[in-house]
Amino acid sequence: MNKLIQTIKNSYDHTILAAYIAYITQAILNNFSPLLFVTFSAIYGISIEKIALIVSFNFGIQLLVDLLASKFLDKIGYRRAVVAAHIFAALGLVGLTVFPMVLPPYIGLLAATFLSACGGGLIEVIVSPLVEACPSTGRKEAAMSLLHSFYCWGQVFTVLVSTVFFVLFDISSWRILACLWAVIPAINAVYFCFVPVCSLTEEGTSLKPLQLFKKKLFWILLLLMVCAGACELAISQWASAFAEKGLHVNKTVGDLAGPCAFAVLMGTTRALYAKFSNKISLERVMLYSGILGVASYLTAALAPWPGLSLLGCALCGVSVGVLWPGTFSLAAKGMPSGGTAMFALLALGGDVGCTIGPALVGQVSEALGENLKAGVLAGTIFPALLIVFVLVYSKMEKRNR
Repeated sequence: MNKLIQTIKNSYDHTILAAYIAYITQAILNNFSPLLFVTFSAIYGISIEKIALIVSFNFGIQLLVDLLASKFLDKIGYRRAVVAAHIFAALGLVGLTVFPMVLPPYIGLLAATFLSACGGGLIEVIVSPLVEACPSTGRKEAAMSLLHSFYCWGQVFTVLVSTVFFVLFDISSWRILACLWAVIPAINAVYFCFVPVCSLTEEGTSLKPLQLFKKKLFWILLLLMVCAGACELAISQWASAFAEKGLHVNKTVGDLAGPCAFAVLMGTTRALYAKFSNKISLERVMLYSGILGVASYLTAALAPWPGLSLLGCALCGVSVGVLWPGTFSLAAKGMPSGGTAMFALLALGGDVGCTIGPALVGQVSEALGENLKAGVLAGTIFPALLIVFVLVYSKMEKRNR
């Protein structure tokens, strides 16, 4: 055992593996609870409207964590913060089963969501710079893209395993599964106690938030991150409802061909870019991704056949695959002294985009008589804006060389 611990302490490969598991943990946090929303409504007598507010509460807490992280992470250190993130995650999953039984049910669900959101928010802020700082990750863009692909695989894994579990043991056994899912962040918290951890910059040399806000390049990166989050969530959050209500497709078929295919293709794109990143520039990949994003959104919204619209939804997974990790990589390359504050604020921008994107689709759809096709069409604005910001970034980079 001592020999194993010593091996873990001396190898950054274990740091990378722990980071992969961290993103799987984040996928569990974001995708397991929504599978139970109808169940929560039935067993606790909570209205669907109140259940829906849990999603907004989750995003609100994550935004707050992103904002605060830029001030306290460098002081407490990456290791303590990432271990705490996994403890929060495990407690949040267990809390889903315990808190509604000892507190008023809705308050209990909000308490569990609060812990999960703290864990998920910290993971988003910490893990990317932690991997960026590792000396053994080779080509940084490839490492970042591969890292973020594990969120996609975690999303597919969570949905498929949960679905099979409910078929075999019935939905009434959901409390057991919640506790089983909690084992993953609990084990990874222990793992992170031993893996080697590097800081992204030397102590005292990273830029402060106010210094970042004075740099034009940072504002372009922040806008890129907002667009990346909006491009991804505007379609993925509405894909299931879009297939069922907008395209009138069977729910099971729609979920598999829409959101599930979206996640698989997004993960595949990130893994493929990680493998072939040395053959094409990141800026060019992001530009092509924006163009494909516009085409995919237009196809999903305007195609005359449901099958073609679903293909458009799925291809959006390809178009957004590189955007989020790619923006992190552009930031690390363009502003190497940005440090934790930069990654925290970029994560904040991404979460703002994740809020704005689905909200725009929903509001436009509702304003036009629940016309989800019109809502998805409105979402085309985000990949279009991303193209503009990528071109501006490339121009600024050439000027700075």
